[in-house]
Amino acid sequence: MDLAKSVSIGFFHGFKDSIFGIFAIRYAIFSNDDQNKSQSASSSSTATASSSSSGSSKRTLGSSSRLSKSRKNTMQMIFQCCLLNGCIFWLSLILFDYVMLPLLYSLLRLMFGTQSGLASTVWYWMRPILSHIFDAVWRIPLFLLTRVVNALWFQDIADSTYRGRPSLKSISKLIADTLFSLLIQTLFLIQSLIIAFIPFPLLGRFASLFHLCLLYALYSFEYKWSNMGWELHTRLQVIENNWPYFFGFGAPLAILTSLSDSYFVSGCIFSLLFPLFIISGNEAKPRKVLYDQPLKIFQLVIWLSNKLFQGTIYVTGSSHGRTLINKYKTR
Repeated sequence: MDLAKSVSIGFFHGFKDSIFGIFAIRYAIFSNDDQNKSQSASSSSTATASSSSSGSSKRTLGSSSRLSKSRKNTMQMIFQCCLLNGCIFWLSLILFDYVMLPLLYSLLRLMFGTQSGLASTVWYWMRPILSHIFDAVWRIPLFLLTRVVNALWFQDIADSTYRGRPSLKSISKLIADTLFSLLIQTLFLIQSLIIAFIPFPLLGRFASLFHLCLLYALYSFEYKWSNMGWELHTRLQVIENNWPYFFGFGAPLAILTSLSDSYFVSGCIFSLLFPLFIISGNEAKPRKVLYDQPLKIFQLVIWLSNKLFQGTIYVTGSSHGRTLINKYKTR
């Protein structure tokens, strides 16, 4: 009973943090504007202060100005994500499927008149050809382009909203960590798709959704943890040890992206909402509740990655990683 209560509380806190963390940048912008106004008024009223005090005031105003510019750039990048993924890509899919295709079918019926059966036969062969042409010329190329552009924008959004000084890594270590992370995430996504085919449909769908919740939580927190200098195995351990919180954190995004059967539409929904969850991840403070029996849900994909890279990735093999986990556990 205590375990069920603890899991429920962890899920609730994660769900709450994922939603309310989105508004952090709005508050930051407004509070920053108020701070600029108050500092401007203060500087004007103390114009006769000493030169050292004036220099300190200028440095404060300069730092505040850079912060304001960073926040505005973040809002601009979020707007660009909405424009590219929503107004351009998603809208083009809607126009093709629900405007252009029905219009062409109506024109065929007008051309063949009362011979509606002939129009249906022609449309039966014509529609898949048009869909394949649209996929080859527009849908797939634009989808791949948005993946690349979104990745750049997501990184910029994460860096501009991160509170603190990012941890510096060597280029080789950064590339290795990125490649390993992509491999783990890809294999875990495949695992979530496979587990959906277990014999019990409802259980399979829930298990797949549970995987996606943890995966999306990992996506959201990975930018923050990477800036903090946490290695891949440490990030995975934190999620496994506090899985109810991250289950709740990733639930809103996983549920919304699963509403559509179209992979492209789900991708649009993810790209529209994910920048907000990056902000939530930067602002969130996970509950420091670690369970005696961690959920070793990443073990299979880690084992496969070890096989592919000859044991390069370790879950508990780093003393630095164990130190970070212990610090996380005792906070």
